Amino acid sequence: MATIGYARVSSTGQSLEVQVDQLRAAGCTKIFEEKISGTSQQGRAQLALALDYVRDGDDFLVTRLDRLARSMTDLRDIVDRLIAKNVEFRAIQQGAIDTSSSGGRLMLNMLAAVAEFEGDLRRERQSEGIAKAKAEGRYRGRPKSIDPEEVRRLLASGMGPTAVAQQLGVGRASVYRVTASKAA
Repeated sequence: MATIGYARVSSTGQSLEVQVDQLRAAGCTKIFEEKISGTSQQGRAQLALALDYVRDGDDFLVTRLDRLARSMTDLRDIVDRLIAKNVEFRAIQQGAIDTSSSGGRLMLNMLAAVAEFEGDLRRERQSEGIAKAKAEGRYRGRPKSIDPEEVRRLLASGMGPTAVAQQLGVGRASVYRVTASKAA
């Protein structure tokens, strides 16, 4: 019997260190880590590897439910796969969640439903705020990071793409995209 951990953050700028430390302290002998959104199971290679790796009698740990899944459907799917393999699931910061007991399974479903509800409310509030800002003329979306005319002017003056990129504070690929769009 092994204790396997899974740690996830949504973006490459975030650190997995705190989760990994907590999983090690909880006795995990192997930890799968990834930096990717938890809104879907798609593209989560380390999660897929972890689910393939666990065996009958193992424990599968995460620090919190939202590290494993953001939707109740995905969470139930993942936990059902673990249970089918006779693997116990625990969220160590949410101690009542332990699939080895009926009470733990009940808490899993209740907390998953509440978490999904909170996410839905947050998205609704954000949409309402954007709609209000658009109606008031205050929302214009993300500003363009580069002015194509400025790029073309600098290139026409004899500057190379690298120098143009440095002067404008953008990546060289952005300069090349402008030149490619001009040709199209």
